[in-house]
Amino acid sequence: MKFWAFLLGLLAIATPAEARWYEASTDHFVIYADDSEKDIREYAENLERYQAALAGLTGFNVGKPSPSNRVTIFVVGSQRDIRKLHGGENRYVAGFYIPRAGGSRAFVQDIRMRSGYPDFSTVVLLHEYAHHFLMSAQSYAMPRWVNEGAAEFFASASFNRDGSLGIGRPALHRAAELAYERDVPVEQLLDQELYDSKKRNGYDAFYGRSWALYHYLFFSDERAGQFRDYINRVVGGETSIDAGRAAFGDLRKLDREVDRYLRQRSMTSLKLDGETIAIGAVKMRELPEGEAEAMPLRIRSQRGVDRDVVGEVVVEARALAQRFPDDAGVLTVLAEAEFDAGNDAAAISAADAAIAIDPMRRNAYVQKGFAMFRMAGASDNPDADYNAAMAPFSALNRIENDHPLPLVYYYRSVRLRGKPMSDVARRAIERALELAPFDRSLALETATMQMEEGKIALAKRTLDPVVNDPHGGPLSSVAATLASLLEKIPEGTSIKAPSMPEPDDD
Repeated sequence: MKFWAFLLGLLAIATPAEARWYEASTDHFVIYADDSEKDIREYAENLERYQAALAGLTGFNVGKPSPSNRVTIFVVGSQRDIRKLHGGENRYVAGFYIPRAGGSRAFVQDIRMRSGYPDFSTVVLLHEYAHHFLMSAQSYAMPRWVNEGAAEFFASASFNRDGSLGIGRPALHRAAELAYERDVPVEQLLDQELYDSKKRNGYDAFYGRSWALYHYLFFSDERAGQFRDYINRVVGGETSIDAGRAAFGDLRKLDREVDRYLRQRSMTSLKLDGETIAIGAVKMRELPEGEAEAMPLRIRSQRGVDRDVVGEVVVEARALAQRFPDDAGVLTVLAEAEFDAGNDAAAISAADAAIAIDPMRRNAYVQKGFAMFRMAGASDNPDADYNAAMAPFSALNRIENDHPLPLVYYYRSVRLRGKPMSDVARRAIERALELAPFDRSLALETATMQMEEGKIALAKRTLDPVVNDPHGGPLSSVAATLASLLEKIPEGTSIKAPSMPEPDDD
């Protein structure tokens, strides 16, 4: 008897505890993690402090986003988990961010902090959120070095137990790059074409030097006001290199100053007192058993699934829905999996079941709308079916007035039916872009409409942030091609965008 009791005790130790997933909801973030409630709450509070610091130090007030336009963060575990979720090609990836209207997602490894310093996965999140914030705050494009320098400056943050926040610490994760990789002079930072012409295969110190220049100009007494002068000149239409020479003077001298600055034994940083950083409350919810079990499937779906994965996800989601038929969270995950698998009728059925249980499940309306729009595209009566497909988006709009997707799909419902474009439909997609300026695909779609209206200058302004996206990519290349085309088109000339391959972009 004692032997069996001893054996059962060993089994109890060896069996992993059932995951307890929590949702932490704040003004700007939604976080999902299978961790302690205390640690998740602290992580959420730190992110809100970071958001407040960005707003305070930049002077930009982006306002509180609508609930679905917040950044949703999934805490997924080890670097191996992150790498597999990302796609497995980049063995150095520590976290990543996908900007989408009404569905921006970030994926990180862990929420642990050592002595107030986040792990590199969260540094990546802070870097990408700085981009997200600045895209939301500015209607004009900044040079790439400014985007990356600012993101590195803010991402090197520390979060202290007394609620204070350190901003502008040395970017230690760039130390090896600055020490060993090919240098990038200030002239090349300011002149993107020159940098591109000099760039060789392999890594260089672009990120590190961008951070160093930004940090130096931010804190330098001798060059006080020069960075603001430079930005004002760029916004006023000067090229980055011309603005830099006018604002900074001799660029080789500035290079030498930055070199000396990097050799200093210490650097200035800011400490923001926690009592001066006002943040809203963190709402915590422990996920019920079914929804908690569905989280790995939800994470895979919202990352984006390919043909090799989609079949596995939908089979697992169906099995889970059979076990938890009254869990709206599980049914919403099933609706998304069915849509991803191309099963539109099944997606609509699962979404309807989720909405019947919980009418506030926003993603259930989204998946139902997606499925109905796809069905309408293959319909013999598209006019009526596109009208019907707007029903879930209209219901979503009543729940959340500033959700961008009802606006986007109202515009598409007119375009896809071949109807004359109304002013209401045009304003709908432009308003959606105002709500989600970080969605580069949406910006391209809006610019295409503006080109067709003959609003050439406006279309170029809409394309500009996509062309200058700090991370480049297929969407940026498409935007650059369109922007080049528009340089030759007189204002008032209606032009239909040429056919281009769909950009393979997350």
